[in-house]
Amino acid sequence: MVERLTIDHVGHHGDGVAQADGQTVYVPYTLAGEVVEAMAVPGHHPDRRRLVHVDTASPERTLPFCPHFGVCGGCAIQHWQPAPYRAWKRQLVVDTLHHAGIECPVDELVDAHGAGRRRIVVHARKGSHDVLKVGFTAAGSHDIVPIDHCPILDPGLDGALDAAWALTEVLEPVSKPLDIQITAAQNGLDVDIRGSGPLPAALIATLSRVAEQHRLARLTRHGELVLMRTPPVIGIGTAQVSLPPGSFLQATVAGEEALAALVVRHGKGCKHIADLFCGVGPFALRLAAKARIAAFDSDATAVGALQKAAMATAGLKPIKAEARDLFRRPLVPQELRDYDGVVFDPPRQGAQAQTRPNLPPAKIPVVVAVSCNVATFARDARILIDGGYRIEGVTPVDQFRHTPHVELVARFKR
Repeated sequence: MVERLTIDHVGHHGDGVAQADGQTVYVPYTLAGEVVEAMAVPGHHPDRRRLVHVDTASPERTLPFCPHFGVCGGCAIQHWQPAPYRAWKRQLVVDTLHHAGIECPVDELVDAHGAGRRRIVVHARKGSHDVLKVGFTAAGSHDIVPIDHCPILDPGLDGALDAAWALTEVLEPVSKPLDIQITAAQNGLDVDIRGSGPLPAALIATLSRVAEQHRLARLTRHGELVLMRTPPVIGIGTAQVSLPPGSFLQATVAGEEALAALVVRHGKGCKHIADLFCGVGPFALRLAAKARIAAFDSDATAVGALQKAAMATAGLKPIKAEARDLFRRPLVPQELRDYDGVVFDPPRQGAQAQTRPNLPPAKIPVVVAVSCNVATFARDARILIDGGYRIEGVTPVDQFRHTPHVELVARFKR
C-alpha cells in the first residue's frame, strides 16, 4: 500500500522523518519539506518505509553522483546539497551534547574526505541461482551489490575491486562467505581475506599467483601471510609505519591528518602524554615531536608496529608502547599520576571503563578526547565534567562524507 507523506526533517541516521497515522516513520533518501510516496518494507521494522517517488522535491535536493546510490548501502546522503548537509551534520553533534546537558562551543564541520576512502571491506557471497557477487552490502539488507567502481575511493585503491573479484573467483570452490579488507598503503595494496577457513596448499599457491598478477604489496588470509612483494608502509608524521595485516586506520588520509592536527594543538604544552587506544600511532608519533609518550592498545601487533616505527625515526622524544586491554584493565589513578596530558580515541563503545572511575581522580590537567560516536562521547564527557573537568569546545570532523557518521575532537581542562 502506497502512503503519501510529508517529510518533517532529516533524522540522525540520514533518513527523512514523517508521521503516518500517528506513528513516526523513516523514509531513506528524502529531505525536509518533501512530499513523497512510500511503502512499508516487508520483513523490516514497521517504522521503516521504502521511497517510491518524490512528488514535491526540496530545493536542497541534488542529483546523486554514483549510479549505485540507493541500492548500495555505503552512502546514505548523496541527494543533499553540500551546505545544508554540512549544517545538519554539525547539528547532530550540537543536539546530542545538548541532550546530555553539555553546553560548549561547537566548531564548524571540518571536511576531511580528502582524496577519498583508503580502506574498504569488500564482501563476496553466492546469491540466488549460485551466482557469485562481489561488492558492498545493499542498503537495509545483507544482500551484496556487485561493484566494479566506487567514486568515493582514494586513487590509491585503483585496482582494488578487480583484485577482490580475481581472488574471490579463485576461492569460489570453497563456497564460503568472504570479507576482503583492502588498504591503500604508500607502496601498494594490502589485502587480508577473512572467512575462507583452512585452504589446501594448491589453492594458496593459486592465490599467491593472482596476488602477484595484481601487483599486491601483500596478501594475507586471516593475518597469515600468503604473499608479500613489499611490506605495506604508511607515513605518520615523520615516521614510516609498516602495517600489520588487517590494520585499523582512519578511513581517509585527510581524516587522520585533521584529527591529529587537533590532538596536537590541544596537547600543546604537555610534556608527558598517555595515548590510550593508540593503534599504530597516528597521534603518538606526531605528539612525540614535543612530548614523551606512553601508548596503550589491546592490539599487540599495532603496538609493535608503533614501537618499531618510533625506534627507527630520528628526532622523536621517547615513546613507550604497551599492549593492554583498556576495557578489562584501564589505567588506574596511581598509574596516571605521572602524566600531564591524556589522549583517548576508543572504538564506538567509548571509553567509559577508563573515564569512570579512573580519569577524574587522577586530576590530569589536560584530556583530549577523540570519538567516532557522538552518543558515547557525550556519556564519557558527562563523566569527566561531573568529575571536575571543563569542556572547552568540540570540533566535528567529516571523513565519512555522504553518511551520518561524524567524528569529533574535544579538549577538557581542570
